[in-house]
Amino acid sequence: MADANALEIPKRIAIIMDGNGRWATQRGLPRIEGHREGEKAVTAAVLAGAELGLEAMTLYAFSTENWKRPTDEVRFLMNFNRELLDRRVAEFDSNNVKIRFIGRRERTPKALQRKMAESESTTGRNTGMKLNVAFNYGGRAELVDAMRAIGEEIAAGKQKPGSINEKTISKHLYVPDVVDYDLMIRTAGESRISNFLLWEIAYAELYFTPVTWPDFRKEHLMEAIAEYNRRIRKFGAI
Repeated sequence: MADANALEIPKRIAIIMDGNGRWATQRGLPRIEGHREGEKAVTAAVLAGAELGLEAMTLYAFSTENWKRPTDEVRFLMNFNRELLDRRVAEFDSNNVKIRFIGRRERTPKALQRKMAESESTTGRNTGMKLNVAFNYGGRAELVDAMRAIGEEIAAGKQKPGSINEKTISKHLYVPDVVDYDLMIRTAGESRISNFLLWEIAYAELYFTPVTWPDFRKEHLMEAIAEYNRRIRKFGAI
């Protein structure tokens, strides 16, 4: 495993947690077993991020498109994520992690919404890594919501169209204090961003690994960070 002391640690990391279903299918198990096993990877990634001193980690837990999955799987994911919070919030809290949820909550079950709010309240005063959980999240939906908010300000006379710039848009995103990411990781071998943080990863380094999410551990995170250190970030310059 790469030595963290020898590496520049990116401040902000986003992860597309892909491959739970494939992990289960490869083992002849129901897809939901892959989601259960994925909890270990979530815990490992969050604790590793906190230990490394990340400013923020954002996990893609459930997309606006995931409602298209089989009804039984969606129902399981709603209950599973509520139960995961029951099991893990205390541990994350003890590691000074601040939990926040980004996305459109209104479609999620009330019990899960309450657990989300409770988790945010429990960890709200923590000063360590910000853990942003993208749930019922879509990058396009986030931009639509930002545009609607800006439009309402224009209609109310609080904003002039000619004054809108990138900072205006960033300020209206779900978590405006975490906008520009350094590294985006996707597991399970797919090489696409799947409507994730479309605005925020504009200049992030993209890292794709064949490791499925249930098998992802700290050593895999360090491999991604080591690769990040081999990249030359130019931000459009020479």
